[in-house]
Amino acid sequence: MSEPLYMKVFNTVVQRIVEGSYVPGSMLPSEFDLAGELEVSQGTARKAFIELEQMGIVQRRQGKGTFVTLRTPENSLFHFFRLRDQDGQQVAPELKQESIVLRNALKDEKAALFDTPDKVYEINRLRSFKGAPLCHERSVVPANLFPGLKDRGDLPNALYVLFQHAYSCIIISAQEHLVAETLSDDLAQALDQPKGTPVIVARRQARDLQDRVVELRTSRYLTGATSYFVDLK
Repeated sequence: MSEPLYMKVFNTVVQRIVEGSYVPGSMLPSEFDLAGELEVSQGTARKAFIELEQMGIVQRRQGKGTFVTLRTPENSLFHFFRLRDQDGQQVAPELKQESIVLRNALKDEKAALFDTPDKVYEINRLRSFKGAPLCHERSVVPANLFPGLKDRGDLPNALYVLFQHAYSCIIISAQEHLVAETLSDDLAQALDQPKGTPVIVARRQARDLQDRVVELRTSRYLTGATSYFVDLK
């Protein structure tokens, strides 16, 4: 079966973002102009733009145009961080401690991550909320996609902003699986919690603009003062 015609426009826009022709935050050509360039109808270009917007790749602003999605610390953190406080408000976690190591990839990491990397960076982070321990995060990313990550010094609170601006790697989707566990002895000590404290564990695979799995993240959340929030529509 042949590919739908609107995918010609969709793939062209994605490729130009990947190549850097359309940088994050920049305005795209109009539907009319892009349709003329690619020799398709304006309706075909509009369908591609709608698909790009639904996937979070672009943002359409009424009366202004269509722009490549720009990750900021605020929208990146809030978009992918799902905890709410007891009043239902979005939790803005504070980064309290961080470590980064370059190591050999484990078998399951090589199988899951893009390009089956031999080396990965492991990023461990402790977060708090209003001064109280909140969660432990462990992110694993391919070292070849993020060269020099360990030597950048303190990383920003929202990693995906760094990935976009420093490495042109735009995270647009993530799948998470939730399970219940108890804290191991070392994590209980790190989070200043009693041994065996229950936590929600979220295991994430994050995909970039090219549909590559570029991050494996395991987050362990304390939910005494927060809850994991999902809006089902």
